[in-house]
Amino acid sequence: MPVALGRGGVRANKREGDGGTPKGTFRPRRLWWRADRHPRPLTFLPVRAIRPEDAWCEDPSSRHYNQPMRLDREQSGDRLRRDDHLYDFIVEIDHNSSPRIAGRGSAVFLHLARGNFAPTAGCVSMTKSTMLRLLARLGPKTKIVIE
Repeated sequence: MPVALGRGGVRANKREGDGGTPKGTFRPRRLWWRADRHPRPLTFLPVRAIRPEDAWCEDPSSRHYNQPMRLDREQSGDRLRRDDHLYDFIVEIDHNSSPRIAGRGSAVFLHLARGNFAPTAGCVSMTKSTMLRLLARLGPKTKIVIE
């Protein structure tokens, strides 16, 4: 399946902000999706609808680093509800999650690609049709290998 990777290439030593996609074997944890735009897709993963206040903490100095969080209107952060369609489907993977190490990378997702398959900030992106085919097969024990 064609995918776009991070602008920094695949990196064995991923760092926050390097634009690299982490090298390794990961497990999918959960699907986040825009219920206001799409019907719930078929998947074996736990599923959560994205709410306007949902965000992801990318601040290595925060105790919430590399975890989902809620933001009020005045707070800034990487909101999961975007105007474009890149985050209409987000597969959260277990990169830097157990244990979480500050600065080793956050918010590495599988998500939808830009129309021209431009590089990502470190995620793996794909077309909507590819994402839906993949989701129908993904479960918590699936291995995602990035080389």
